[in-house]
Amino acid sequence: MKGPLRGGMFSRHVKRHPGLVPLIGFISVGLGSAVLYLLRLALYSPDVSWDRKNNPEPWNKLSPTDQYKQGERGISPGAEPPNPCAQIWGGGTL
Repeated sequence: MKGPLRGGMFSRHVKRHPGLVPLIGFISVGLGSAVLYLLRLALYSPDVSWDRKNNPEPWNKLSPTDQYKQGERGISPGAEPPNPCAQIWGGGTL
């Protein structure tokens, strides 16, 4: 069963089981949303560089007003990180 028969089989199966229609719809919307989100990240994110020939090192072209993360903030080298439980339960170490 190859070629156009698959589409016919699918429509016959959906006609026999109409409860599958919402399931197929929600799965289609979820997959479409995921694809659109990944396209948005790939095309509009400043962290992605698709042009290696004309811009091999895009991090060198950042202006002083561009936002970027450089390491972790608020923790000095050699210092112990803050205890998140101390904020919730009010003190002490683990």
